[in-house]
Amino acid sequence: MTTYTRFLAIALAPVFLALAACAPQESDAPVAAAPAPAAMPAAAPMPAPEPMAAPEPSVLPDDIADRLAERSAPRVGDGASAPSFVVDPSWPKPLPNNWRIGQVGGLAVDSHDNIWVYHRPRSLSSSASSGLGVAGVNDEGVEVDGLGNPRRFGGQASGCCVPAPSVLKFDRAGNLLDAWGGPQDPGFLETNCLEEDGCYWPGREHGLYVDHNDFVYISGNGTNFTGQFPWAATYGDDSHILKFTADGEFIWQMGYAGQEGPDSENVDQGPNGTPQPYLVADFTVDEASNRLFVADGYGNRRILVADAETGLYVGHFGAYGQNPVDDPEGTEVDPYDAGPWISDYQSGNTTPMFFRSPLHCAIVSDDGFLYACDRGNNRVQVFNVTEIGGECANPNAEEGQCGFVREVLISPEAYSNGTAVTAAFSTDPEQSCLYVGDLANGTFYILNRENMTELDRIGRAGRQVGEFHWIHAIAVDSDGNMYTGEVDTGQRIQKFQRYGESGCSGTGATEIGLYSANR
Repeated sequence: MTTYTRFLAIALAPVFLALAACAPQESDAPVAAAPAPAAMPAAAPMPAPEPMAAPEPSVLPDDIADRLAERSAPRVGDGASAPSFVVDPSWPKPLPNNWRIGQVGGLAVDSHDNIWVYHRPRSLSSSASSGLGVAGVNDEGVEVDGLGNPRRFGGQASGCCVPAPSVLKFDRAGNLLDAWGGPQDPGFLETNCLEEDGCYWPGREHGLYVDHNDFVYISGNGTNFTGQFPWAATYGDDSHILKFTADGEFIWQMGYAGQEGPDSENVDQGPNGTPQPYLVADFTVDEASNRLFVADGYGNRRILVADAETGLYVGHFGAYGQNPVDDPEGTEVDPYDAGPWISDYQSGNTTPMFFRSPLHCAIVSDDGFLYACDRGNNRVQVFNVTEIGGECANPNAEEGQCGFVREVLISPEAYSNGTAVTAAFSTDPEQSCLYVGDLANGTFYILNRENMTELDRIGRAGRQVGEFHWIHAIAVDSDGNMYTGEVDTGQRIQKFQRYGESGCSGTGATEIGLYSANR
């Protein structure tokens, strides 16, 4: 057994123990011969039947781990090192109550190593939710379920399935620990998230974070909700952030729901003087400062900084650390009408002076750097958190100005839905690896955070286990295991068990996301 397969055997031991427990067991007992038939009158005697051969014992093939590992076998170059991963096909365990999850709008691991999933129940197709019963009638008077699917003959259309509550909490073994939230969670909107209390559940779930105090932050990025079906929102566009306790008790709402358009300079026009976001993508809370960093980037074009306790404004900035954001220095282009990234790239402009929708993630490292996933521009920008948020001009995109540190392009030639969609750090003390999910190419990259070179990548575009259809969110537990969530019709979560190295070192490819390096 090689070192590589030994690591795999250790990593996957719990999976195969579970599978083995379900397999038929080998037995040394003799197989009884078939009884001789009774004599038939006036018939020649029949020969005794030959003894039946003992069946081959049914055992689990010993090459399953190898075949799984082939999907993500490490390809780190000489002189470098990086964590290795193998997908765990047994995670999570089956959900109760005929529940299904839809598109995964957010994913996080809390300080207790619980995995939180924020999904979109209203994204499930009629066939994936045919266990729903009647919830109302449509404009034609036809009975429909909560998602608006006709129930012309009453009741549920089949025995399975129904949407799970929007917020799901798992342990690392894949056990479901808790579930709450959304219109499909009976009574939640009537007891935990009342509009008269200023709580408006998002129309299209997008973005989740659980902070060091176990508070849960969620948001949305949907538009034009007018109550089109029983579970649809009614206020127009998602333009707010909600804060809850871990068990779903409402704390506060930042921004008013139903804003009609972007305003990246709005700092205090929300409830209780909070800033007004618009079509939020994601966020994180920096434990050192208890500041909430918001990727306010499907509608607005900024990183918004707020006090996590109160939701009040602290600062905001755009690409290269610039503030103001709506009219950045160094360009005449309107950030809200910039056209596609590929037009800039093919014309030689690789430094657009604005975040292009969607600005999709904002994460903060332990050593005080913020990494922003500028998905619309196929890049990640890095900032010093102590130098950002105030009024500042950086028209020449200079490193060291306005808190801007550096940037790296992620598969810049791709122009299908953007690349740099989500990011996370390895959990070695130095957080030496930066993981970046690439939605367009269906993979996540392992970068050495020191030199921002690509050491390896995991996954490929596809539907099979260990592959991705629109990877959308990633998160890492304290052992370095990776969890992923997919949108569009991917609609699943996966776990990748880490083995081998815990951190990154050495130099890899300076061009990240080359098609020639696809798995």
